[in-house]
Order: sequence, then C-alpha cells, then structure tokens
Amino acid sequence: MKVVSGLGRRVLACALLVGLLSGCSGRPDGVLIPVPDTVPGTSRVDMVVATVRERSDGPDIFNGERARTPSYAEIEVSIPPDGARKIGDVQWPRSIPGNPATDFVTTKLVDLTQDQATAWFHNRISRTPGRQALVFVHGYNQRFDDAVFRFAQIIHDSGAPVTPVLFTWPSRGSLLAYGYDRESTSFSRDSLERLLTFMAKDPSVGEISILAHSMGNVVTLEALRQMAIRNGRILPKIKYVMLAAPDVDVDVFYTFFHEIGKQHERPAFTLFVSQDDRALAVSKRVWGDVPRVGAVNPEQEPFRTEFEKNNINVIDLTKLRTNDPLAHGKFAASPQVVQAIGARLAEGQTMTDSRVGVGEHIIKATSDAAATVGTAAGLVIAAPVAVVDENTRAHYNQHVNQLGRSVSDTAESGASVVTVPKGN
Repeated sequence: MKVVSGLGRRVLACALLVGLLSGCSGRPDGVLIPVPDTVPGTSRVDMVVATVRERSDGPDIFNGERARTPSYAEIEVSIPPDGARKIGDVQWPRSIPGNPATDFVTTKLVDLTQDQATAWFHNRISRTPGRQALVFVHGYNQRFDDAVFRFAQIIHDSGAPVTPVLFTWPSRGSLLAYGYDRESTSFSRDSLERLLTFMAKDPSVGEISILAHSMGNVVTLEALRQMAIRNGRILPKIKYVMLAAPDVDVDVFYTFFHEIGKQHERPAFTLFVSQDDRALAVSKRVWGDVPRVGAVNPEQEPFRTEFEKNNINVIDLTKLRTNDPLAHGKFAASPQVVQAIGARLAEGQTMTDSRVGVGEHIIKATSDAAATVGTAAGLVIAAPVAVVDENTRAHYNQHVNQLGRSVSDTAESGASVVTVPKGN
C-alpha cells in the first residue's frame, strides 16, 4: 500500500467523490437576476439573507470568497406550479432568463443595510404565526444561488409557517475546495453567533429553529458553543436544532455537549444519520479515521449511550434507498411526509423516533415515493423537511477537467488509501 501525504489524501478523497458521481451539466450564471412572473399558480418564498461572502461583480451577486463584514439582502424566489414539479426538486433554468412556469426564478433581490435587514425581520416575524423563525445553514460545495434556491424549496415543500432566514458562509461551490470550505466554517462562526443572538433578543420572536446540513453543522455547533460559553447557556428562544448528515468528528461532537449548559436548558437536538453515507466515510479516512457523527450506528456503543445521555433525538435513515450514489443526502419524500413533519414542528413538537418509530415510518411511507422522485436524492431535513437532489452539486465535469490527468493517475495508484471498504 502506498503512503500518501495529508494533502494528497484530501485530493484523492475529492477525486474519489468525483468518480462516484454521475456527470451533471453546469448551470447558467445569473439565475438570481430578477425576472417578472405573471404565471398563474406559482408560489413565492420571500427570505432575508445574511452572508459573510464577498460581493461579486458578476451576475451571481456573492461569490465564495470571504468578506470582512456581513452583507444582507431580501430575495424572493418564484416556484413553479405544483403540477409542473416534483416535491423535493429544485428546477434550475436551462438558460437565462428562466421560465417561471417550469423553473425556479428570482423575482426580487434587494440589497439591505443591517438596519433594513433588522426592520424586515422584525416586521415579518411579527406577522408569522407562532412568531417562529427558521435559520438554514448550508453545507460544503454550495454556491450562493444553490443555497438560496434550496432554502426556498425547503420552505415551500414543508409548508411550515416560519420566517425564513438564510445564513450563507463562504463556500467556493467547488468539489475541490473542501479544505477552503472547512476553514471558512471557523471564519464564519462569529457572524452566525451574532445573527442568532440578535434574533433571540428581538422581543417579537417566539422561537428559533436551526437547520444545518453536512459541513454547515460545523459552523452551527461552533456558533452555539461560543454563545453558551459567553452567556452560560444557549439563548432560550433557540428551541430546535436539526443536524443532518453532520461532517463532524464524534469526539468533537461529544465535547460540544459538555460546553452548552445544563441539559434542561438546552434546545431539542435532532440528528439524522446514515451508515452508508459514502461522503462521510471518505471524510472519516481523510480526518484521522475518526467516525463522523452523521454516519454512526445509533444502536451501537458508545454512540447509543452518548445520545441518550445528551437527550439527542436520532433518526436513522440507513435503510432508505435512493439514487444518490454517495448517500450523503438521504431521502426522497412524498408530499404527505413533508407536510406531516412540517406540521408537527409548526405545532411545537419535538421530532423523535425513539431510535425506530418515526424514522421507520417515514422510510416505509417513502419507499415507493423514492422511485417516483427519480434522481432527487439529497438531504431531506426536518422542520421543515425537504429533498436536496443530486443537482445540488454543480459543475462536476468542470472540476474533473481541472483535476487533470496527473491527479487522476495518482488517485488510481493510491485508491487503496481512500477506498471505502464494503459495509463501512
């Protein structure tokens, strides 16, 4: 077996991920340029965005580089009529401008100052039933437009009556930028903490839920840990934290719960895991062979005891089969399941399956729907729940070309270093 350096292992891991995926065509730039929508039956999702991405001179508004100060925007997304799309799909325009009858399109994009963003949020939360806000923190390899359209789809498909707040951190939206994205999580944690603190101190807010995916869990946990150290606890209006496929070292995860205050003062945590998540299996090999919390078996020790001790609700999606070759975003949901889970959370109930119940029920209910959704594999999250299909990761062919033949040869010769054993 050949020995490969740490940097080489990261490159090989990226190469393996590329190899595991079927080719996807690139998306056009400029999907966030507002277009008129007069099509009957479309739906609108209006959100406020906070970001520490750098502004772009091009049509994508914000790029993947890091900004020293946060920026804010209001974005309204039009979603095609229900008869023209499948639940869980983000239907990207093939060309610009998109067609609101068949595509997700932007109908409003307004730059906001911090004061204007504060006023937007205050006015919107005051009119939201239950005065609930949902903060979405996306994962690795997400461009700005990816995050916007995905969150719009989550809000629409769940039907959850919440004020949508997107926190988007500097991801370069490249399969080969894993290391940069990882460092960006540390860069972004202060800004997310400040955002959550501001929201929690708004007297009009009833409660806050957080939805994080993959590497976005790193940003989220670091921000909440920092908040708890600063205040002695996570601020009480933060009621629910949903962690989907967390790309987080299990030892780091356990440490987090020792830092966030007494158990009865904590938010309700729900964790989505899948043991066949191949992306997290590769991450495990790259990062010291320590299990990633999103891929553990919650019935095995020491995981079962740790989860029970920390009162973490775990939903195991391992038995669910989708067309996602990485199984990193597990779930193809029927409209009934999405709406049922969204309704549960809207009513203030904690989502739990006691290791079996709800998770098994959802898997059973969606096993047939998985086939009808086709290739829409990707993260389905609770409260609200949605499918993130394989189109979430853009420009694979471009990245393969950038990787080049020399790295491909290295990946082939060193495949045994990062190849995931069967059954891992």
